[in-house]
Amino acid sequence: METKEFTKTMAGLSNGFLHLFIDLLIIVMIVLSAIGFSYPDLMVLSIIGFCVLTMVWVLHIIGFVMIQPNMSIVLTWFGVYSGTIKQNGFFWINPFYGKKKLSLRALNMDVEPIKVNDKNGNPIMIGLVLVWKIRDTYKACFEIDSTNSPGMGNVSLKSYEHFVKVQSDAALRKVAGMYAYDHTDQTNEEITLRSGGEEINDKLEEELTERLAIAGIQVGEARINYLAYAAEIASVMLRRQQAEAIIAAREKIVEGAVSMVELALNKLQEKNVVNLDDEKKATMVSNLLVVLCADEAASPVINTGTLY
Repeated sequence: METKEFTKTMAGLSNGFLHLFIDLLIIVMIVLSAIGFSYPDLMVLSIIGFCVLTMVWVLHIIGFVMIQPNMSIVLTWFGVYSGTIKQNGFFWINPFYGKKKLSLRALNMDVEPIKVNDKNGNPIMIGLVLVWKIRDTYKACFEIDSTNSPGMGNVSLKSYEHFVKVQSDAALRKVAGMYAYDHTDQTNEEITLRSGGEEINDKLEEELTERLAIAGIQVGEARINYLAYAAEIASVMLRRQQAEAIIAAREKIVEGAVSMVELALNKLQEKNVVNLDDEKKATMVSNLLVVLCADEAASPVINTGTLY
């Protein structure tokens, strides 16, 4: 979006210390005009001079401003935008300019977790932490409504927090609806909110940048800092995850048991320890699988006689 902001450069004549010296001269002239009150011939002229100089002094002293680092002043001339001063220092500005001090410093926001539906329709809780600052002073002052009234005053970044929070909630809902919370099966390779990592954060940052651009706000960083199933389905999903973990563990156990049984049979046959027919091999395989795949330690019965 095109910006109308432009930076106004302060000339040497706007130096605050120069105008402070002029201010002192005006005070001296006011004192001299006050001394003229004691002379009847000069009283009327002295009173007029005193009043005029006093008005000039009051208007002149209003024009002093001090701009700290990462601060700016937005100028308006009877309702018309006249530029933004971003120079640091002590300046004198025409007192008839409308002035708004606007901070360009960064601010962070911890957006409380909100309940949304993921791609699969599951209710989840998701929150984010956001770092942002004002980049375009024109948009920040004139494109959205701030809490400050027109005229001179400090526009705090906190006056934009409501706007940023509402847009952050909207961006969270949109991004959360684009992805599933987690994989529904082990073979699914789609990106999820849990596994997406930086890609999900980049998508969230992109969405926030687009939404906050209208207010001249720059997103420094956006990261998901809280992610969980909603309370009403958390216990069910926990049982599903536990079941998936048990199944995966069982697969590994069975795979390892079969390998060990195969190794045992091959070693027995290779070293001619004992000759086993198919029936005995089947019995041995069954017994070994029971021992290796059991949840509890086996209690073997030692046979000291024959196998028959």
